[in-house]
Amino acid sequence: MRNIVIIGNGISGITCARHIRKKSDDAITIISAETEHFFSRTALMYVYMGHMKYDNIKPYEDWFWERNRLTLLYDHVEKVNIQQKDLVLKSEKNISYDILIIASGSASNKFGWPGQDLKGVQGLYSYPDLQLMEENTNGIKKAVVVGGGLIGIEMTEMLLSRNIPVTLLVRETNFWDTVLPLEEAQMINRHIREHHVDLRLETELKNIEGDERGHVKSIITKDEKRIPCQFVGLGVGVHPNISFLENSNIETDRGVLVNEYFETNIPQVYAIGDCAQYRKSLPGRKPIEQVWYTGRMHGETLAQTICGQRTAYNPGPWFNSAKFFDIEYQTYGTVTPQQSENEETFYWEHENGKIDFRVVYEKMDHTLIGINSFGFRLRHKLFDKWLQEKRTVEFMMEHLAAANFDPEFFQKHERSIVNSFNEKTGNKIKLKRRSRIKELIRG
Repeated sequence: MRNIVIIGNGISGITCARHIRKKSDDAITIISAETEHFFSRTALMYVYMGHMKYDNIKPYEDWFWERNRLTLLYDHVEKVNIQQKDLVLKSEKNISYDILIIASGSASNKFGWPGQDLKGVQGLYSYPDLQLMEENTNGIKKAVVVGGGLIGIEMTEMLLSRNIPVTLLVRETNFWDTVLPLEEAQMINRHIREHHVDLRLETELKNIEGDERGHVKSIITKDEKRIPCQFVGLGVGVHPNISFLENSNIETDRGVLVNEYFETNIPQVYAIGDCAQYRKSLPGRKPIEQVWYTGRMHGETLAQTICGQRTAYNPGPWFNSAKFFDIEYQTYGTVTPQQSENEETFYWEHENGKIDFRVVYEKMDHTLIGINSFGFRLRHKLFDKWLQEKRTVEFMMEHLAAANFDPEFFQKHERSIVNSFNEKTGNKIKLKRRSRIKELIRG
């Protein structure tokens, strides 16, 4: 029986532990200094907003771990000794391993702003961050959030749920325009302002000012404007949480360097989740994937290798989803802010300005490259299949009704999208009925 130690109790580490347990009787120890039990990180905002309690975002009852012989250790790893094959813990204990899985996640970015360590200034990634935000926002009158990405918009929505006015600083020309094409970015600009957010585009943070108690009292922008506030949310991304690996001889760059099997340069040491960095990126993928579902897939894949069936990571086409206040967002394949020479793009927007659809496809043979949808839900399994099968944009338009995943009584938009596509391209595509969804998925 092997002794498997996993650093981190997030989605990647816990998924790996569960799948190893299904296939083996190995001893499994999971170490985390964040929380005693696994929780759904994507639901943290709803705890702050009062929709859920912390116990509601724990997917497993507390008895689950002992019953499944998964040992939980609430401690902090300070050092990894690869020669002795043990870990030095903050509690001054040492724990040995035969197999080590590093799944230590991320930490919030700070970029050296003067005043960034004042009380009332923080990021949002972990459960302790959420607890700190509860403390830092109690009774405040005004907040500033820095960063035009997913963390920034989540923090903004959280603060507004408690009627705290928010100024949102975005250094780009439009919200998240490093990811979104112009029309989508401008739509989200409008939506943010409709929620009474003081959105300031092309605005950067210069420094943060404190009062005599060491608490934030205002920020100064690079154009020398002062904005009074009692809380500053740093929504400027995250980085792999790997500082404890310094001098360990485990090779790192921004993250822990791994191959397609999540193997590091040290035998029997692996890395998965937010902290892993591929030595060679997969097609259409970034070297570091800091997304919930990729962490789950990492854990499932590595468990196969640990249990004797060496399996390379093969996630298929990229996809992601998010929410901007009331507008849900999905993306499949590759949609970039700027169209390349070999691409054609079709864009449709509903008259209400809150629902849109974009498809990017090859100019020569019309095969699908990527899809964006805002304000209505699409069926992931179909788009994943169509992208892998290199289906054409015309095929997708013909079968678009089958891809709709909205509830039964929601308004459907496929006919309007196809009609608009026909008008712009000169096609005469007829929309097929939604009836044979299972046959389409099975192929």
